[in-house]
Amino acid sequence: MVEVTQMPVQFTPSAIAELKRIASESQDQKILRVGVKGGGCSGMTYVLEQDFKQEGDIEFEIDGLPVLLNAAHEMYLHGMTVEFEGGLNSRGFTFKNPNASSTCGCGTSFAV
Repeated sequence: MVEVTQMPVQFTPSAIAELKRIASESQDQKILRVGVKGGGCSGMTYVLEQDFKQEGDIEFEIDGLPVLLNAAHEMYLHGMTVEFEGGLNSRGFTFKNPNASSTCGCGTSFAV
């Protein structure tokens, strides 16, 4: 595991609050993981899930919340901001990624 002092991904206060709420309901020792995987209409999809630490992970902390990121995913996500919208018309996490050359209409898939 690699520890960093500069956070590669930023989370807004609303995202932090929602992630802390989700973590408080978890019954295991999993940690928040942010990453990417192949798929979606633009080629890559964002990953935001609870997981265990793995070899090669970068670990950082945001407002007391531990976060994992596979070191190989950092080049796709560095500088990204994750936000949570809790409104009636739009609810869920949104991703603002300066590295994305294009995104799909739903905002969860991107290309670089």
